[in-house]
Amino acid sequence: MLVAGVMSGTSGDGVDVALVEIRGRGWERRLKLVAFESWPYSARERAEILSAANAAAISVAELARLHVWLGERFAEAVECACRRAGLEPRSLDLVASHGQTIYHQGHPSPFLGKRLAATWQLGEPAAMAARLQVPVMANFRALDVALGGQGAPLAPFLDYLCLRSPRRPRAALNIGGIANLTLLPAGCSPAAVVAFDTGPGNMVLDALAEKFLGRRYDRGGKLAARGEAHPGLLAQLLRDRFYRRPPPKSAGREQYGREFVAALLAEARRLRLSPAATMATAAELTAQTIALGLQWKAPLAAWEVVASGGGVRNRELMRRLERAAPGCRFLSSDEFGLPAGAKEAILMAVLGHAAWCGEPGNLPGVTGARRPSRLGQMQWA
Repeated sequence: MLVAGVMSGTSGDGVDVALVEIRGRGWERRLKLVAFESWPYSARERAEILSAANAAAISVAELARLHVWLGERFAEAVECACRRAGLEPRSLDLVASHGQTIYHQGHPSPFLGKRLAATWQLGEPAAMAARLQVPVMANFRALDVALGGQGAPLAPFLDYLCLRSPRRPRAALNIGGIANLTLLPAGCSPAAVVAFDTGPGNMVLDALAEKFLGRRYDRGGKLAARGEAHPGLLAQLLRDRFYRRPPPKSAGREQYGREFVAALLAEARRLRLSPAATMATAAELTAQTIALGLQWKAPLAAWEVVASGGGVRNRELMRRLERAAPGCRFLSSDEFGLPAGAKEAILMAVLGHAAWCGEPGNLPGVTGARRPSRLGQMQWA
């Protein structure tokens, strides 16, 4: 079965498409990455997306138009990926789209007399199916949330499938906008997997890069490398109880978006920190909170850490992480057939395939859902 996995991450950088050939079922399914392509959003497009995600109030008309526009944009990306691979879009059996998260609240809170959790991803699947003439699976997080789960993280499904080992404990680390860990004890069953968001990944660093450099990210972590983390500010940030809260737990732009960055910048100004020192402090926060997560189930030195996501390209961040987690052996997911930048798009293809086969796509021990469930909703062409 040939499946296109489509991912637009929390950072709002662009659209990733992985064309994946999948054979078999369950934990015996096998994957072959046929092609991977990535298309960045323009500055204007990204501003619109982040404005919707950060806004305290936004018009229904704007949200509706953005929902359809994203569906069209995702479909265009699939068409381009197929064309570059020498394929026709109609040769696809399925498209699996994560959508663009604009709101994620994993823990219930009071609303109109009920306690509700909520997650919302934009990107109209009907627009995709109509354009591509291929069935589209979307809205993967909602059922897990409805069953009492956090709807996140979903990556452990792919981590267990591809990275588990009968002999050595492995930790799968993804550093996207948010950083998350999947802890895979040696020889573990799916029920024994532990996974959770550790805190900010690239999200805060990217926001600071836009402020200080006028660019989407600090390439290679060069600005952060010129500064030293401020011990007092770092200690203040690390006092957030989220970092020591037991899993299941998830995070998003609600915690680490515009308000968090504004407060961080205000405190940096009060302390008269340079841009380099501010960036170094944010990088150290990401590194330290990932290291805290690695200590949840075992000593740091126990883990072989398989890293992926855009953060692995930030050399300064990875240097700080290796220092914060001494004894860990760090590897790239590329060594396991999962290119670091493509892993999340591959995940969507696998979750779509699982749903197509009538199989659960969540690990309740990870998300906190009451039971395993088939994730996603189908839009037929």
